[in-house]
Amino acid sequence: MSKVAVVITDMFEDSEYTQPAEAFKKAGHELVHVGLKSGATVKGKKQGTPVKVEKTAEEVKVSDFDALLIPGGYSPDKLRVNEHVVKFVKDFVDSGKPVFSICHAPQLLINAQVLKGRKITGWKSLVQDIKNAGAQFIDQEVVEDGNLISSRSPADLPAFIRACSRKLTST
Repeated sequence: MSKVAVVITDMFEDSEYTQPAEAFKKAGHELVHVGLKSGATVKGKKQGTPVKVEKTAEEVKVSDFDALLIPGGYSPDKLRVNEHVVKFVKDFVDSGKPVFSICHAPQLLINAQVLKGRKITGWKSLVQDIKNAGAQFIDQEVVEDGNLISSRSPADLPAFIRACSRKLTST
């Protein structure tokens, strides 16, 4: 089974973490939570879902994992100012391994400068940012472009989880 890195910090969108995490674990995949401080507990913005950060971006490398999940909410905006997280995400996308991005997650991909020439979707307030980063914004529930799978919002979670799960089983 796959080992999935989850880059996460406070104020993540609870459902965009909990629902994929539950589906991945149920399918036998292992999750490793990567954040700003090992041992810290971060919380979701609506339900306050607690998640313990196991490693920092400085402590991990892409070769340790099979896929990357970036939940939305305010977490990507907080993470994108950390050079180690941005480098980890950039290296992950560049590796060709699957990257799962939902809602506000493209903020982190924009800072990693990995969207030029790609097709992606995300939260509606990011449309112009995505275009400015050189990507083609597509307004649909799931967009798959090579190793990048993206969705717009919690409403898209069922389709997002199906697409990500298919990718994990083929990896």
